[in-house]
Amino acid sequence: MPMSKAFEERLFPKLPKIKDYFGTPFHIFDEQGIIENGNKLKQSLIDVKGFREYYAVKALPTPAILQIMKKLGFGLDCASPPELELARKNGFRGEDIMFSSNNTTAAIFEMAAADGGCILNIDDISMMDKVKDFPELICFRYNPGERRTGNELIGIPVEAKYGLRHDQVIPAYREAIKRGAKRFGLHSMIISNERNYHYMVETVRMLLDIIDEVSQELKIKFEFFNISGGIGIPYRPEDTPFDMAAFVGETKEHLRRFEQKHGYSPRLFMECGRFVTGPHGVLVATVTNRMSKYREYVGVDAATMSANPRPAIYGAYHHITILDPSGKPKHGGEEVVDVVGPLCENSDKFAKQRLLPKTVEGDIMVQHDTGAHSPAMGGNYNGWLRPQQLLLRTDGSVELIRRGETIEDLFATLNFKPKVLKG
Repeated sequence: MPMSKAFEERLFPKLPKIKDYFGTPFHIFDEQGIIENGNKLKQSLIDVKGFREYYAVKALPTPAILQIMKKLGFGLDCASPPELELARKNGFRGEDIMFSSNNTTAAIFEMAAADGGCILNIDDISMMDKVKDFPELICFRYNPGERRTGNELIGIPVEAKYGLRHDQVIPAYREAIKRGAKRFGLHSMIISNERNYHYMVETVRMLLDIIDEVSQELKIKFEFFNISGGIGIPYRPEDTPFDMAAFVGETKEHLRRFEQKHGYSPRLFMECGRFVTGPHGVLVATVTNRMSKYREYVGVDAATMSANPRPAIYGAYHHITILDPSGKPKHGGEEVVDVVGPLCENSDKFAKQRLLPKTVEGDIMVQHDTGAHSPAMGGNYNGWLRPQQLLLRTDGSVELIRRGETIEDLFATLNFKPKVLKG
């Protein structure tokens, strides 16, 4: 369900003071909630020998958050040179990093191999020619094509740009062996924000079947298989959560059968981002205007495209709580409103036709579940600046972990030496 009661109890009484000290808007993340959730994930999979979580950096690429992941013993899932740089600056090296890039250049592969390297997850068979020094440990990403469909956010795998076709899998590993590979993994991600655990179990079964096929043909063992992320969270109050216990139980059974046949079982890796930090962050903004047009509007001092683009891009739902200036949740006088930002863009709406308590200027809007993909997807359309990020520490203190952007930041790329190619 949206924002845990424990997070509310830790945060809401402090919000007026936090708001006065830091100003709005801001995202604030709950260190205690993230730690407890990370430990719960590890405990849930404790009986799956060798399990490891590789936190998806794209979900929340802020160093203070990545340091929490390091303390939890997680690795990192990276997909770009800046994410690799961020990982290494925060002490992740070698097999602590899973690098899954797409449409990759030779220069990026060189960067991936430098500074301790990483687990290289190759997305296409043609990419092997771009890997200068082929590593001993190699992983390939698999696309099942017509064998099954993804959910709405991923779409239909046969239309996706990611991964090897089924007929390319054995040739890819055969070629990797020729190039010196001696250790092997397999990766696939075909769903996103999915709360039906059966999809994830199906991914486990599918990848173990591929491993079985490749192993028999090429006489190799696989060290791990990576079902990537994709586990969803219940953004709406009525949503049911992902059934982790059922997923683990059925996954263990598939691994048991594999081990019975092969005498070993590969390690299970996951790359959850949203599931780990999503529910443990909120966007806080101040109500600046009440407007009555053909609809009733609540205006806040945050813009969707800079603070949380998910509702504007694909109509994502984020629960909203309205607090009075003293930090108490408001009740009564409910009305249907659109909650909007200041952009010159009609999709700049945090909520459409939402039933909320009577809201006035000076109230506080708390938008739930922004701990993943919300600040990370922010941009500068219309010149609006991305807000600051705060961390509610376990000792009750509140720390600035990423400052808000400034106009100087926005114009920094206009400071350059003239460069002209004359005709």
